[in-house]
Amino acid sequence: MAVTIYLPDGFKYLAASMLSTVVLTVVQGSVSMYYRKAAKILYPRVYAEKAEMDANPAAYKFNCAQRVHQNTLENIPAVLTVTALTAVTNPKFAAAGLATFTFGRILYSWGYIATGERYARGGVVGTLAQLSLLGGSIYTVFKLMTAA
Repeated sequence: MAVTIYLPDGFKYLAASMLSTVVLTVVQGSVSMYYRKAAKILYPRVYAEKAEMDANPAAYKFNCAQRVHQNTLENIPAVLTVTALTAVTNPKFAAAGLATFTFGRILYSWGYIATGERYARGGVVGTLAQLSLLGGSIYTVFKLMTAA
């Protein structure tokens, strides 16, 4: 028996924005591995020690790259959840929000690795996108809960 699945208008944008988060985390992981190798930080260690960072700028960059990647991985489940919920009622808005989140994370990653400043450029962009998706998901759930 064949099953037909109808996707809402704008789903292709949602799919592209969701794929962008995968590309983001792969690139962040690759950058982290690059700096791990440059700093000579062997697995299974997650971070360089303070003495290593003081002696080797690559170790400091590794810690920054590793933290950016880890922070993104910590946020992705919640971001994808609110994106999926928002997409039920407005897939184009959800796609735009997630694409903006990804763009903000790119800027944040670049800034944090370059400067070591945790609140480097892009952090605000990603956070605002995340909050807009949270608002969209609350709207969607409220709309579904109050539907007759």
